[in-house]
Amino acid sequence: MARAVLPELIAAGRGDVPADLVLKGGRVLDVVTGDFIVGDVAITGGTVVGIGADYAGQAVIDVTGKTLVPGFIDTHLHIESSLVTPHEFDRCVGPRGVTTAICDPHEIANVIGVPGIDYFLAAAGETLIDIRVNLSSCVPSSHMETSGAAIAAADLIPLMDHPKVIGLAEFMNYPGVIHRDPGCLDKLEAFRGRHIDGHAPQLSGRDLNAYISAGIRTEHEATTAEEAREKLQKGMRVLIREGSVSKDLHALQPLLSDITSAYMCLCTDDRNPLDIGEYGHLDYMIRELIRLGCPPLAVYRAASLSAAEAFGLKDRGQIAPGKRADIVVLEDLAECRADLVLAAGVVLEDAAFAARPVTPPVGRNSVKAPTVSAAHFRTTANRAETDVIGILDGKIITEHLHETIAVVDGDKRPDITRDLIKIAVIERHGINGNIATGFVRGFGLQRGAIASTVCHDHHNIAVVGADYADMALAANRLGEIEGGFVVVEGGKVLAELALPVAGLMSLRPFEAVHADLIALRAAAKGLGVTLMEPFLQLAFLALPVIPALKITDRGMVDVIKFEIIS
Repeated sequence: MARAVLPELIAAGRGDVPADLVLKGGRVLDVVTGDFIVGDVAITGGTVVGIGADYAGQAVIDVTGKTLVPGFIDTHLHIESSLVTPHEFDRCVGPRGVTTAICDPHEIANVIGVPGIDYFLAAAGETLIDIRVNLSSCVPSSHMETSGAAIAAADLIPLMDHPKVIGLAEFMNYPGVIHRDPGCLDKLEAFRGRHIDGHAPQLSGRDLNAYISAGIRTEHEATTAEEAREKLQKGMRVLIREGSVSKDLHALQPLLSDITSAYMCLCTDDRNPLDIGEYGHLDYMIRELIRLGCPPLAVYRAASLSAAEAFGLKDRGQIAPGKRADIVVLEDLAECRADLVLAAGVVLEDAAFAARPVTPPVGRNSVKAPTVSAAHFRTTANRAETDVIGILDGKIITEHLHETIAVVDGDKRPDITRDLIKIAVIERHGINGNIATGFVRGFGLQRGAIASTVCHDHHNIAVVGADYADMALAANRLGEIEGGFVVVEGGKVLAELALPVAGLMSLRPFEAVHADLIALRAAAKGLGVTLMEPFLQLAFLALPVIPALKITDRGMVDVIKFEIIS
């Protein structure tokens, strides 16, 4: 809808002229008082102009017997992790009730730099849901990896006043903040007084005090109620996260109440079309929180008004006069299944999605990895003591295990009887050709290999396997398809998903991506994999700012000590 001038809004609110659109016969959940307000909702120029009264409209939609709630706000996510472009993400989650998504495009930024952020800003001007951007603060996430680009404060400052920009995205390099790294301080100083997102897993006590003192306002990495409570007490807004790997909803649910909900929000961080298609997005989180016993008012407030307030979006979060007409129409609050969704007064339906302009994608032909052979996956060593990454299913934190793995002919080989398989990271940006190998426990893989260019946050190639030749085939195949996911066994590709946009996103509809992910999941399970989400779980094994042991193209990383293990 076109933006209305003030006299039109006022006149429509008084009922002196018909509104553009009236939702007639329902009741509105007021997320401030918890009351249900019976009456029409009148909309003009994409803005709510009236509630709780009878209105005439140029168009009328009958919502008799239904409940209207504010549109949902995903407060932190990486759209790239949905594996589709921003326009397909719009079409995927909008009809489920998401009307605002606050994204950090640091996945694509780690591959191609500022042009990746520019692409997201352009796309955000075309989608029906309101995509807002927090500018990527840590590209790369640390000094212990090779990314395709590096972004300094000077690169971000020209973008900070863009109308789609909120502030600075998750500041993952928390040791850099605490120890006053000059590059970190440059970015924090540039955005001082603006919104700065946090990222401080397990940080506590004086170190947490120091981190928050830098002006950091939000946190989505709390994984226990105790951790979240301390962060709330110290002034942070806590974002409950339920992604495809990082699943913190059940742990934090006991903390969400009518009291705390004003300072808690919901986010998905990294959620792929498989989970969105089978379970849902924020709608799933709302259903699950209510099922677990959270008050519906607290849940819907966290999903809307609290999120809007936390990020300075004063024009939304409540169905009320003067607010953006972001509205979800429900049969039942507990079920949270949208019958109708409006974003700025536009009904999210096929015709509206088809009418959008679409900025061409960027980041093609970004996989420039060396061709590898089976020999590249040998782990040369002269001692049996071995650092092993221990996967915690459903979490991106890992254990730092110590195992004895015999050295045979100068190589440590996988031992599937102990669930010790080989992991490798191959630099794929054409910078240095680094290859690092190590061991991981927790996949359950018995044979074959799995490889991915979704490899946080540097997005090099990550590959795990029980067979070196299959690992080589999987890694090399990613170069041929411009990145994505591959499952290999016995010298054959069993399943794959091409992600040619920076090696991160598909050019196909989300329904097709969903179908390919089903085939990939089945192929991985056929190799013995026991993880629910092996591909994103693999991706997070390479993120060196999440405790405790990770691997990058430069080697195994002790995250607690924040150093590469020699």
